Amino acid sequence: MRIVSLLPSSTEIVCKLGFCKNLVGVSHECDYPVSVKDLPILTKPRFSPINSSQEIDISVQDLLKKGLSVYEVNTDLLKKLAPDLIITQAQCEACAVSLNDVKEAVSDWVGNKPDIVSLEPNYLDEVWSDFERVGKKLNCTDSYLKFKSEIEQRLEKLKQKSQQLIKRPSVVCVEWIDPLMIAANWVPELVDIAGGINLLSKPGSNSHIFKWEEIIESNPEFIIMMPCGFDINRTLEEIEILKQKPDWSKLEAVKSNHVFVVDGNQYFNRPGPRLIESAEILFEIFNFNEKIVKAHENSWIRLEE
Repeated sequence: MRIVSLLPSSTEIVCKLGFCKNLVGVSHECDYPVSVKDLPILTKPRFSPINSSQEIDISVQDLLKKGLSVYEVNTDLLKKLAPDLIITQAQCEACAVSLNDVKEAVSDWVGNKPDIVSLEPNYLDEVWSDFERVGKKLNCTDSYLKFKSEIEQRLEKLKQKSQQLIKRPSVVCVEWIDPLMIAANWVPELVDIAGGINLLSKPGSNSHIFKWEEIIESNPEFIIMMPCGFDINRTLEEIEILKQKPDWSKLEAVKSNHVFVVDGNQYFNRPGPRLIESAEILFEIFNFNEKIVKAHENSWIRLEE
């Protein structure tokens, strides 16, 4: 089977299920496992990803208002690769190539058209269910069941450890800096599993813009910076935007030096197999002062004031 994956998360799912060798094309954002970087790239954004958060948001919103796709699909290359299966998404037009983009790209194909699977998870269980859906398409139920067992064991182990916390800290997870957006979808569930109390957003809901005054009013004990598509260094380039906000220094998280930056792009923003690592990262952060094994400490930093 020839597979095209137009999502970083689905690329990881395909590889986790043992079908990395079947991938013939990926999106411009697919970067894990490292081997997929050598595959033909089928997409590109219609905005500059090196721009600031505010500039990116303005560009994306302008494209959406005009009814234009945020990403371009190389239709000629896609046709040349002749995939049997294309995996895309219908969750967020601003985040990746959409289902409509893919349907349009193959609309004029003559003969057998590829099977298209569209992923749209909002809750953690739906992320794991997507594994099952892809597994069935690839006829590899055994691989899926093995992964499911591994995830269940790691989640149960993490839940048992988090239940031993003396106090569950209140947490705000920032998904975009300018405008300010709070992470939702599966992130509140990850916070809960890791032993925290998520503020301002609910499981399964879409992320949306918040006023700075709402952050001040919630006064979290921990702030986790996880901007969508940003690694740690990219986030640090824009952290001053928040530091210059009124009463930043009065926030409990800031006064306690409990502001942390994680690699949102590789972990939290990507609804794939490494969401379990995302929960483990949060547990390490909530217990950064404790003598515990920190297997992911290179994936987060504490912001020193």
